[in-house]
Amino acid sequence: MTTEGHICFAISNIILIKKTKLIYFITSGDWWHVILGSLATCLLPDIDHPKSFIGKRFKWLSIPIYKLFGHRSLTHSLLLIIIMMIYISISKINVPIDVIYAMVIGYISHIIADMLTPAGIPLFWPYSKKFSIPIIKKSNIRLERLISIIIIIYAMQY
Repeated sequence: MTTEGHICFAISNIILIKKTKLIYFITSGDWWHVILGSLATCLLPDIDHPKSFIGKRFKWLSIPIYKLFGHRSLTHSLLLIIIMMIYISISKINVPIDVIYAMVIGYISHIIADMLTPAGIPLFWPYSKKFSIPIIKKSNIRLERLISIIIIIYAMQY
């Protein structure tokens, strides 16, 4: 999935979650907090690829992660989400709770979006089986945009 697709998917997910009142801290959160929180992390899983949008900007971190784990491994798994959530819960980070929840949603939206491609993701890494619901072909950027736009419109109209 492209950078644009991940951003649109994250925004549509956070809007839909806020409007459906699915998660209390998102529902009661400030719109700016939840949108920006989601955007802050929606590209983060691709830190494991030096040629990605975020990887190009943080090569000093991206290259070692890529060499140790490869692309779509640890950073695209539930394991890292669990580790991050444990870290957040035990640390004394002074960030509003709605922002933290939105950041988790943004990160998860990236993983779900990559599951929509034929390559899939190793959801239970280090178990190597890849999970995929191949709706979006890698070469079909138009379909990706169309799906993203439909989801955003649906989320806003809900």
